[in-house]
Amino acid sequence: MSEVTSIAPADVMEKVNQGAYLVDIRDLNSYQTSHINNSERIDNDTLPNFLREANLDKPIIVCCYHGISSISAAGFLSQQGFDEVYSLEGGFAAYCLQHPEHCTSP
Repeated sequence: MSEVTSIAPADVMEKVNQGAYLVDIRDLNSYQTSHINNSERIDNDTLPNFLREANLDKPIIVCCYHGISSISAAGFLSQQGFDEVYSLEGGFAAYCLQHPEHCTSP
């Protein structure tokens, strides 16, 4: 089990390109309106299936609205056995402000 580490928006795509999961824990409507490319939305309903299918050796980055809720969610995922767990600093809002080309348009 690992500790949760913050990851800067500038470093996210490098990790994703190296095979990291990018999970978005925002509500469905917000995710459908706009999200970071290559992200997967998970919630309490989809979490059990995600955990069954996930490779716990791969890094995982958790994204929420502003980087606050993702810290708790990342801690939970760390407890589930992920070795390398990140919380996106500033969340979706900060990421898409800095990298709009990686975000779906509303």
